[in-house]
Amino acid sequence: MNVFARPAPEGAGDAIVVRGLTKLFGGRPAVDHVSFRVARGRFFGFLGPNGAGKSTTIKMLTGLLRPTEGEVFIEGHPLERELLAVKRLIGILPEELPLYERLTGEEYLHFAGRMYGLSREETRRRTDELLAFLSLEEERGKLIVDYSQGMRKKTALAAALIHSPRVLFLDEPLNGIDPVSGRVVTDLLRRLAQKGVTMFFTSHVLDVAERLCDEVAIIDRGRLVAQGTLAQIRAQREVAQDASLEDVFLKLVAADVKRQDLSWIG
Repeated sequence: MNVFARPAPEGAGDAIVVRGLTKLFGGRPAVDHVSFRVARGRFFGFLGPNGAGKSTTIKMLTGLLRPTEGEVFIEGHPLERELLAVKRLIGILPEELPLYERLTGEEYLHFAGRMYGLSREETRRRTDELLAFLSLEEERGKLIVDYSQGMRKKTALAAALIHSPRVLFLDEPLNGIDPVSGRVVTDLLRRLAQKGVTMFFTSHVLDVAERLCDEVAIIDRGRLVAQGTLAQIRAQREVAQDASLEDVFLKLVAADVKRQDLSWIG
């Protein structure tokens, strides 16, 4: 079922507000005066080609990287002035997984739960449920250094969920996860969004983004080139009403790409 055009919940308010967000590296903009809003409970896709500024933006939205200019508000809290309050409200699944490899998966989740202020009893209960839900029970006692990429990704997701965040930042959350686990994860994320958790989601797999997201923003070379539901972007960019998200994306970010055939293929 395509929920891409699901309307915002009545009176939802904004979970994320970004105004003029800019990051310069060596005087050159990696993110250039980006502004957008994400309503509470929305599944928001932040899409772009490699090097467009997606991961840099997520790092700024989560307090991992200081912007050169601009403002970020998470659930009404100004990120720069109330970083600790924001950290309690968000969960982060980064593309690069900074896990403590000399802990077991169970120990790592216990550490995450306690770090977020959960009691020992509640941390144990949630750890048990998350390990079972993500099919990690048999690996709970193994060191993370011995985990596969998919197991690491699921462990990092469990740590991002353990404290019941109100906003989830998901950078390529399905990379390295097998199709069965991928379906379990996407079904869980949908249910969380329906319960009011806001999802900020990046992916290169555009058909997955089309299935999951209520709204998308497309960034290219550090600047937003489109934002809205798929229907809104189709209308704005005068593309066919049956055009897929991939069709629209390629029209916006690959229009000037020169294609060259291989000589032996023609």
